[in-house]
Amino acid sequence: MKEEIERLYEKARELLHLGDKDGFVYADDLSRLNKEVHELIHLLWNKKPGSIEEEARLCLAILMGFNGIMYANPEDEKIRRSVTDRIRLVLKKLPSSLLKCQLLIYYYGEVEDDKLIKEAKEIMKGWERRELSAEELETVETLEIIGSVII
Repeated sequence: MKEEIERLYEKARELLHLGDKDGFVYADDLSRLNKEVHELIHLLWNKKPGSIEEEARLCLAILMGFNGIMYANPEDEKIRRSVTDRIRLVLKKLPSSLLKCQLLIYYYGEVEDDKLIKEAKEIMKGWERRELSAEELETVETLEIIGSVII
């Protein structure tokens, strides 16, 4: 299951960043990724991973996927609500980490609770005075994008 979760995460991330490198988005790439992410969400959303970290990663990948796909239907909204309910439980158990920070940011996009952003910023304070990984940099950029929307 871990491999399936990582596949959804990577495909959702690819969809969210489509066109970042060269500024071009090709319709066939967009359509293929959209379909693949949508299918993976539907395949995985009701699975129960073995650890709290896997559960958090799955919820994060699903939210990222929903942020990237172009279409939705009533069943997708049911899945989205189910995942946000699961996130509330996961966040209570998940230790402070990059994964928790990412989940807080994407969950904020669903519920718009400012406490989530404050907690994400607190986690990021722990990253000061060291070189950030690519994933941490991407998380900081995501928060900056959301921050510009909040203001």
